[in-house]
Amino acid sequence: MKVAVSCAGKDLDSQVDSRFGRAPYFLLVETETLAFEAVSNSSNLQAAQGAGIQAASLVARMGPAAVLTGHCGPKAFQVLQSAGIRVYAGVSGTIREAVARLNEGLLTPAQAPNAEGHW
Repeated sequence: MKVAVSCAGKDLDSQVDSRFGRAPYFLLVETETLAFEAVSNSSNLQAAQGAGIQAASLVARMGPAAVLTGHCGPKAFQVLQSAGIRVYAGVSGTIREAVARLNEGLLTPAQAPNAEGHW
């Protein structure tokens, strides 16, 4: 399964970024092989508004089955849900650790956003 993880760096040992819309990168990871690709989210880092929506649109174009992140606001959550992408919020640690927890069935999909807009 392909997942997108909000992250601070460009590899599997980077930390999961707690802010979905303003994460510097998204790592697109194949959960079975750990093959990955880093995608820059730089255009949304300094956005005055709409960073979550724009980041969610970027991620949706990458085609993952799920997103792993620390916090996801209501508008980004809605965009991801509309695209059929499951959101796993409250995720922390390295990307490698987060994917391992997902593979072990230790993460539960979020039923609602876990951050307010403009966080």
